[in-house]
Amino acid sequence: MCVSNAVNETIPHCSNTSVKKPTSSTSEDHFRDILYESTKQIKSIFYQFDAAYKKCQRSAYYRVLFNTTQPAHLVTIVAISIIGFFVYPSEKTNQPSKLWNFLHLTAFCVHLGTQIWMTFVSGLSLYFALPRHDFGRVQEVLFPKYFLLNSILSLITLVIYLRYHNSQLGNPEILLQVSAMSTCFLTELVIRLYFTPPLLRLMAEKNSMERRVGVGKEIGSFEGEKLASSTDYLRVHKAFRKIHMKIAMGNILTMVCTVIHLLYLSNKICIL
Repeated sequence: MCVSNAVNETIPHCSNTSVKKPTSSTSEDHFRDILYESTKQIKSIFYQFDAAYKKCQRSAYYRVLFNTTQPAHLVTIVAISIIGFFVYPSEKTNQPSKLWNFLHLTAFCVHLGTQIWMTFVSGLSLYFALPRHDFGRVQEVLFPKYFLLNSILSLITLVIYLRYHNSQLGNPEILLQVSAMSTCFLTELVIRLYFTPPLLRLMAEKNSMERRVGVGKEIGSFEGEKLASSTDYLRVHKAFRKIHMKIAMGNILTMVCTVIHLLYLSNKICIL
């Protein structure tokens, strides 16, 4: 309602009028929309890959390749043959191009970074933050991918290095690098093919026994008193610890081999 003042000046005062701010999308809202859409698209892509992988797991070819040892033997033989092919001396090649240097250094850096993150950051952080069975489920997903990725990266590093140095294997420094990288690759491949599958199988069996007695929700400790009298559990637990120790020792060995090549590269690079 509008009223007039004493000097006949009419000033409208409309009580039912509200001032509306212009609605415009801010940069923050726009950023959130882009972030939401990109996350949704990436999630959709990963779900498609996961569905295709699960479909592949149900096939007869997958069961033959990954649930029997014969394909693992074949992969190991092929890997050793590849190394032997590149180790065989050939004529001295030209200096590596910048692209080959970039690929070699990229594969090595990603390999070293993955080892450091998985061994000293991810594993320890999750072990002291998650219940044991949850931590086991995370490791069940990461272990195969970790050793598969590392074996591929170490093979790339080795093959590129041999491409330009297989005619210099008489040099003790070159021979040490080839031996270290070959040991690293073969160790990671053997762990992925021969040790990881039984480790995951024993982990699942052990966790199933623990769940039946209400054990496994503790963080960073093991309350195994309820299973101390179970011979079946002690057998599975002992086998699990034995394979896990072999994998841990193999992982340490591969890190030593990686550091050997890191020292070699650091002596070759001049940043000044």
